[in-house]
Amino acid sequence: MLSGRLTDTSGPFWTYLLENPAGRFYVGHTDDIERCLSEHNSDEKVDPKHTHKNGPWRLVRPEKHPTRSDAMGRARFIKSRKSAAWIRV
Repeated sequence: MLSGRLTDTSGPFWTYLLENPAGRFYVGHTDDIERCLSEHNSDEKVDPKHTHKNGPWRLVRPEKHPTRSDAMGRARFIKSRKSAAWIRV
């Protein structure tokens, strides 16, 4: 089932940047931006992720893409920058 979701091309898909109160960023991609933000800020610690421990998060920059592949590629590119300075401009 997971592989089917990864190859789904019926967009839109999103690359998103979240920021927490300490000024740290998180980059990800999704097909449902509202659900994703809700999950990152959820109090349920079913899957202890970085975002659960370091929130609350706010959406800084959503970017819409026609395919999951495009959204994933953009997220990889942003993560490769290794610096948040360009986000704060």
